Amino acid sequence: MDWDNLRFFLELARSGTLVSAARRLEVDHTTVARRIHALEKEIGTALFAREAGGHRLTEAGRRLQPQVEAMEGALLAVESAAPAAQAGLSGLVRIGATEGFGTMVLAPQLARFAQQHPKLVIDLLAMPRLVHLSRREADIVISLERPARGPVVVSKLTDYVLRLYASADYLDAHPRIASREDLRGHTFISYVDDLLFSKELQYLDELYRPDAFALRSTSILAQHQATAAGAGIAVLPAFLAERDPRLRTVLPGEANFTRTFWMSMPAENKHLARMQAVWQFLRETAELQRAVLLPKA
Repeated sequence: MDWDNLRFFLELARSGTLVSAARRLEVDHTTVARRIHALEKEIGTALFAREAGGHRLTEAGRRLQPQVEAMEGALLAVESAAPAAQAGLSGLVRIGATEGFGTMVLAPQLARFAQQHPKLVIDLLAMPRLVHLSRREADIVISLERPARGPVVVSKLTDYVLRLYASADYLDAHPRIASREDLRGHTFISYVDDLLFSKELQYLDELYRPDAFALRSTSILAQHQATAAGAGIAVLPAFLAERDPRLRTVLPGEANFTRTFWMSMPAENKHLARMQAVWQFLRETAELQRAVLLPKA
C-alpha cells in the first residue's frame, strides 16, 4: 500500500476539504482527489462521503484513520532520530498569532530565524481574529485563551501588559486626567464589540464605560495609529505603545491590565524537528522580549 496515498488520506480526514488539504500538502487539489481515488480503489471501498461543505469520513474511513495515525507516529519517531534530522531544518511551519504581537514582536525575530534556516519556510498569520488549530489553519497558534480541549500540546508563553494611552496633543487639548472619574466626557478608541474574537479584549469594562467613541476597529494597529493621531484614548499593549514617542500613559499605575499568551500545537506534530525548533525559538523570543512585554511602571 502506497504511504503517500495514506498521507493524503490523513490530511483530508483532518482538514475536511480538498483545498485545505492541498494547501497543507503543497500540491494542487486535483492531486489530493486523485490520490484519494487511488486509495479507495486499492482498498475497495469509499473512505469519504462528498458533501457540499467538503469531505466527511465514511465508517470505513473512520476505522482506517487511527491505524494510519499510528503509522504516521512511528514514521515521525524514526525521522526525528535519523542523522539527516541534524543536517538542517526544512519544510513549512505556519504560525498563527494576534495581529499586534505577531507584527511587532514576532515578525522581526522570525525573519532572523528564517535566515538561519534557509530550507525552512515560515508562514506568519498575524491576524485580528482567532486562528483555529482545529481547522488546520496553522501548525502553532499563539492565542489569548488557553485551548480547553483536544489532542494538543499547550504551554503558557508569556504575560503582557496593556495600559491606557493618549497622544500628547490630545492630552494638551483636553482637561487633565488624574482619576478614573476624570475620564468622563473623554473620547475613546476601542474594538468593535460584536466582532471581538476573545473575551480577554474587553478591557474597558474593567475600567470605565466610555461616553463616546471616536473610532472602533477590529485592528489593534489601526487603534494605535488613531490614538497617536490624537483621536482619543485607548487601551493598547505596552509592547506596541511604549515605543511610540507620540503617546503618553494615562493614569499610570492605575489603569494597567495583564493578559496571557498561550501557545499550542497538535500533539501529533510535537516530534517533528522543525516544530520543536520553532516552538523553542518562540519561547526564547518571549523571554528575550520580557522587558518589552512587561515593562516596569
